[in-house]
This record gives sequence, C-alpha cells and structure tokens, in this order.
Amino acid sequence: MNNPSCDHQPQLPTPRAVFSQLPQYSAGKAPQPVPGLEQYKLSSNENPLGPVPEVAHILENFTQVHRYPDPLCTSLRHALAEEHGISAEDIVTGAGSLGALNQILATFAGTSADGSADEVIYAWRSFEAYPICVGLAGAKSVKVPLTAEGAHDLEAMVEAITDKTRVILVCTPNNPTGPSVTEHQLRSFLDRVPSHIVVVIDEAYFEFCEASPVMAGEEPPVNGLSVYPDYPNVIILRTFSKAQGLAGLRVGYSISHPQLTQYLRVAATPFAVTSIAEQAAIASIEHRDVVMQRVRHLVAERERVVRALQELGWWIPTTRANFVWLNLGENTADFTQRAESHALSVRAFAQEGVRVSIGEDEANDRFIALCQSVEYAPQRPEGTHF
Repeated sequence: MNNPSCDHQPQLPTPRAVFSQLPQYSAGKAPQPVPGLEQYKLSSNENPLGPVPEVAHILENFTQVHRYPDPLCTSLRHALAEEHGISAEDIVTGAGSLGALNQILATFAGTSADGSADEVIYAWRSFEAYPICVGLAGAKSVKVPLTAEGAHDLEAMVEAITDKTRVILVCTPNNPTGPSVTEHQLRSFLDRVPSHIVVVIDEAYFEFCEASPVMAGEEPPVNGLSVYPDYPNVIILRTFSKAQGLAGLRVGYSISHPQLTQYLRVAATPFAVTSIAEQAAIASIEHRDVVMQRVRHLVAERERVVRALQELGWWIPTTRANFVWLNLGENTADFTQRAESHALSVRAFAQEGVRVSIGEDEANDRFIALCQSVEYAPQRPEGTHF
C-alpha cells in the first residue's frame, strides 16, 4: 500500500449518498430556566407521572448487569401474550417501537434485486423518524398529505400504491396531529391493499385511545389486536415508552402472524431489550390498573386543555393521544419563544405548527394561560389537505 504524500490531505471516509438526503431527528428540548418559575418539558410526549412504583424497586435491586439478557425476551413475550390473549410466537421485541420498526423495514423494504429502491408509503406530516428509518433501510419514502383535519387520507394512500410498494405505515393516533383511524376505516383500507404489502399499524399511543371518551354515534379508535388476526400482512407496533413511562429503558414490540415473525426475529438486534427493561415492562403489565389510572388522568387533562383552547376560538384537531397540535404556521417560532419565556418547552415544526404534550397539571395550567395571552389563533388548514 502506498504511503500518502505529506503534501496532500488524506481522504476521509464519507457516508453513503443517502445521508445527504435525510433529515435529522430533532428530539424534544428541555425547557429554558426562567427565574421564579418551575420548568416543564412538554416537547417529547413523555408521561410526566412516571412508571408504576414497582419499577423503582426493580431499578434499585437489579444485580445482573454483568449478564446478557434473554435475546428473545421470553418472559415479557409470555406476559404480553397473556395480557392480549394472543400467542407469544406473534410477538417480537425491540428497543422501543422505533427499534421494532427498524426491524420491520430491514426485513421487508430496502433495495430490490434489480437495484431499485422499494417504496414505503406513509402519511405526512407524521412521526418524523419515518423518513430517516426508511432512507437508512435503502428504501424510498412516498409521503401522502394528511387531510385538512390532520388525519390519514387512506384513499390517497391506496392510490399511491405501485409495483414498488413494499410497506405502508399507518400511525394511529397520528403523531404530531392526534387523529386516529377507526376499525371500519382500517378494514376498508386493508381490503384494498395487495396482500404482499406489509401494513404497519403504529399504535405507540394506544392506551390513550383506550381511555379516550367516545361521543354517542362516534366510532372509537381502532384496536389493532382486533384486526391483525384477519390480515396476515399486518404488523402492530406498540411501546412501553408512553403510557407506562419507560421511555428511558427502551422497550417496544411488534405483533404479527408467525409467517412474518419468523423473519423479524432474524432481523432483530440481539440483546436490544435489557433484562432490567424487561423486568420493568413486566411490572407495568402486572400493575396495568395503576398504569391506566394515570393514563385516564392525562386524558382528562388533555380534554380540559382542548376545551380551554376551543373556548379561545382555537382550532385543535381531534386528538386521541397525550398531546395537542397547534396549527400556527408562520407564528410557530413566536409561540415557541413565548413558551420558553414561561419555562415551557414545546415541540416546534418550523413554519407548520407546534405539538404540546400533556404534562403535569400545573404545566397544563401555565400552557392554557400562555394561550390566553396570544393574539393569534391556530386555524384549520384551507383546502382539503393539511
């Protein structure tokens, strides 16, 4: 091998070409300190009430850090199987639902045998990690605009299917706007999707759907567990990060038929879920009544926040999650700065709007007070799409 000349700078490694086309994930920021005000983080959709008390006991007494975890998370899968009334063979764990999603994309979407990119369809705006994950898998994103109500346009998503489509992502409730898909809508959609295309139902916020009030004559949000048995191409995504308050431990999972899980287990990152995380997740399952009690409180707070904003004349998309969307457009930066001056951090999407997580009761009070002081109001988008 020739030695590089002293007169030339050595050529450094460069990433794959796709890196220049990928957005960077922007995590929710911590609030800025403001003298005299307690800081509240409303930017990451975290559960401010934390996990069940038994998790603290597990963290304090765990002694097996020197041992590798069970790569199959056998105990957790069986606990989930009993809770959901399904087979443990239908469950594959991952480092959060995002880790489980990456396993799905690595298995079913990337570069075809002819060198062309597979296509992955999803609504937009939706979870901002989607385009990053799809691009890193080697596939091509096909973004379908949301309806003016901030919901999935399932008809347009069907029309976007081509012979290159391999995966479709349906985020319900949709992050960051909040609307959910109903079972009737989902089944009608699935009946029109070719059976060789994987459809991922991302239910990261399902427990908040479950606890949400349903008006008379209104169809509730879908429960993917009621649908996937009838569709061998459907995969459900769930997580312990939101309702269970285990965001820092990274536990998620997918549910699908064994015809799919046999491949997902091959793609799964070995030891992605630690033993301490597995035990914490099991404790959350065993004390689901406490988890749901906290979820119901956050849902009640969400409804209180929505009512207060609607009384101000603000348009808020119907949300079934633990956050609200403010369609602020060009006022996004100004509102974000005002929130910072109130020791609140919110999640801004430049020139689009702001997502605000439901936090502690006092944080929600301060958020409402902030909104009361703002002279502009979020409005429903003009036209038929978001």
